[in-house]
Amino acid sequence: MSSPVSPDSSAPAALPPVARRPYTRAADLPEIMRQRIVVLDGAMGTMIQQYKLGEADYRGSRFTEHHKDLKGNNELLQLTRPDVIREIHEGYLKAGADLIETNTFGATTVAQEDYDLPELAYEMNVEGARLAKEVALKYSTPDKPRYVAGAIGPTPKTASISPDVNDPGARNVDFDALQQAYYEQAKALLDGGSDVFLIETIFDTLNAKAAIFAVDQLFEDTGERLPIIISGTVTDASGRILSGQTVSAFWHSVRHAHPIAIGLNCALGAALMRPYIEELAKVAGDTYISCYPNAGLPNPMSDTGFDETPPVTGALVEDFAKAGFLNIAGGCCGTTPAHIAEIAKRVSAYKPRCLHDEGVRGFLSGLAA
Repeated sequence: MSSPVSPDSSAPAALPPVARRPYTRAADLPEIMRQRIVVLDGAMGTMIQQYKLGEADYRGSRFTEHHKDLKGNNELLQLTRPDVIREIHEGYLKAGADLIETNTFGATTVAQEDYDLPELAYEMNVEGARLAKEVALKYSTPDKPRYVAGAIGPTPKTASISPDVNDPGARNVDFDALQQAYYEQAKALLDGGSDVFLIETIFDTLNAKAAIFAVDQLFEDTGERLPIIISGTVTDASGRILSGQTVSAFWHSVRHAHPIAIGLNCALGAALMRPYIEELAKVAGDTYISCYPNAGLPNPMSDTGFDETPPVTGALVEDFAKAGFLNIAGGCCGTTPAHIAEIAKRVSAYKPRCLHDEGVRGFLSGLAA
């Protein structure tokens, strides 16, 4: 007997239900995402720039004798200027964010090697998560719980691409080194109180796979299981991430991680990101979609360094919500609490994107369907 044919052979097949441990944190987040569009915060780096901090702020009293310049090492600020990071988190929560990201984008041993501070990676992540959790709890209510997304950035190195044009086989990092760095970061974010893991700004899928492997190993070692959001970066009009994949190929490469959401952030403003979010919303039928674009194109004359004002970014993201693409909406480079407030107000009028197959609810909640 021949196999039955799907009535729509072009539709992506849902993954078969699998038995997975329930979420041990943010267990109610899948249900909230079925009810409304969840709002993510905006740019951390953009807001830090508004404080016009100098070298002394980054050094504090603890790193006065460090042999390298530290200005620009934003992850160090949770140790030297926690008041700044706390205030930024509060600004986004007041603007309506449901999810705030930890200030840990570059808090891996791999990234901190640039400042000769790899030994601080664990402490940076613990403190970053602790600060964010403290503020999130302050603003949480029974009707609007606030969550902390442990931010896991791509590192400045790539496992897929040679840094030497004369030697295509050369690499400046390997999978094992990335996995170890990501494991340490994820463990520290977990220890500090993160509710969600956000593997973001992915320009190299192999780096992302190292992060996913590390997080899965952490879940096995600790018995914990947190929702995972995975967010890639389309670098130009080709519609591909830097390591060469289309957004559809990217999704199929990370689908095995069973993320609560897959999405795009950074590199592009919302206007240029639209076709790629639309494509992702079509192919990733068994999970939710996140989108947090830049505030348009870079503009050094702007206070934020980017073109778009809050009403412009808000209107563009509203169009995504109106089209039925979104479950999580926020902002990346150039966005501020004013941008997030505008996004939160505008997307609240629309229903969240539905899954293509509601039978996968168990997959998202961590239970067997």
